[in-house]
Amino acid sequence: MSHRIPAAPFDVESLIPELVGLGRETTLLYPRSGEPGVRSSSIGGPLLRPADEPWPLCTEPGHWKPLRTPTEVVGPEPVAMVPVVQLYAREVPELPFPAGTDVLQVVWCPLIHDDEVGAALPKVYWRSEQTVAAGGMLPDPPAPYEYEEEFVPRPCTVTPTRVVEYPNRDLSGDLAQALSQRFGEIEDAFGFSYYEMATTVQSKVGGYPGWLQQPDWPNCRCGRRMDHLLSITASEPIEGRWFPLDEQGPESSISSRWTMTDHRFVDTIGHGMDMGDLGGVYLFVCPECPDMPYTHRYDC
Repeated sequence: MSHRIPAAPFDVESLIPELVGLGRETTLLYPRSGEPGVRSSSIGGPLLRPADEPWPLCTEPGHWKPLRTPTEVVGPEPVAMVPVVQLYAREVPELPFPAGTDVLQVVWCPLIHDDEVGAALPKVYWRSEQTVAAGGMLPDPPAPYEYEEEFVPRPCTVTPTRVVEYPNRDLSGDLAQALSQRFGEIEDAFGFSYYEMATTVQSKVGGYPGWLQQPDWPNCRCGRRMDHLLSITASEPIEGRWFPLDEQGPESSISSRWTMTDHRFVDTIGHGMDMGDLGGVYLFVCPECPDMPYTHRYDC
């Protein structure tokens, strides 16, 4: 079951024909604090993992915890990675699952790393639910002996919701400048900007990364620009265009900037990670290569 999203007050491609063909199908995840099971999609929930497979450890010598006083490197022992994402094909079929797999899992190191490797060090796994379940599942993963709180998600259910979004920072500089006056006219006419109505910065599958800094698309070793697989961001909407209608209070309306939502419910929104200064981790893959290579970018 997906969320119901408010309709946009204007048709992007009718008002901005220069963007025809730039819309991308995106699956918004909408993490909500809860108790997801091992056989369900989640952020921060338990993972379906083989009992005989060692839990992944981060052995990087340079991970550290900046909020220590004084700041110091953690270690030298390896640190257990933490569950971040689990998505099943039955709920998010648009993921590029390799043949014979139907589960995507992401874990990462819950400590800070130097600028060359980024804040978190994700690992991606593609699994077969049937194969793992038949061979026995890992009951409880090890907890890291040290971690940075802002990179450890609380358990969240997800509600995959399909939408179409348009580029934000991925608009070329020339095009963004050429459209700036029209963007202003649209905001004056409708009370909402193009960026509020047509672009998203939240946890999602596919679409455009929710860049906070300038875009930094990676290239695969084959020379092809990699595809955006998944964004995990600190920001999640609590109002406006992308806040689900079925979660809004009775006084809510797309014509209002503010959604009248119970504050107790607002506290359940999101995975609870600040990720630096409300940053994001973006995962990329190359589905054209047989081994589906992946990498990530982090900005805040």
